[in-house]
Amino acid sequence: MADFTQEEKEFFMAEALKEAQKSLAKEEIPIGCVIVKDGQIIGRGHNAREELSQAIMHAEIMAITEANKHENSWRLLDTALFVTIEPCVMCSGAIGLARIPQVIYGAANKKFGGAGSLYDILTDERLNHRVQVETGILEEDCARIMQDFFRQRRKS
Repeated sequence: MADFTQEEKEFFMAEALKEAQKSLAKEEIPIGCVIVKDGQIIGRGHNAREELSQAIMHAEIMAITEANKHENSWRLLDTALFVTIEPCVMCSGAIGLARIPQVIYGAANKKFGGAGSLYDILTDERLNHRVQVETGILEEDCARIMQDFFRQRRKS
């Protein structure tokens, strides 16, 4: 498991926020994700359900797919996934299946969270793969982009 400094965590979360901005520019729910191995980003993703007309095109799924291609493997051992909002149940399952050992997310997802808020899939001892989870990195920035998006959506 990577031992990131606070500065490194904030840097990679800022990169995930850049991915979230890509979703925002396309009027998608602004969630972004990066996967890091040996200090380098090997996968990037942003929410693209509307753009691609596919329900599963969440930021984490896109980043996992890109990282799988980079590594030429379905196993993403020795990686860390940074995502702006707590992974949902589907994405938490995908993280476990990809064997990602570490997840760092910005803000909680109290309505759909699968990594601590509603469910705790990533640390459930009944499953064969457990993930180290850390929360709260650039939490205010990660929450604000979502709040602003939904506030604007309610206005229109």
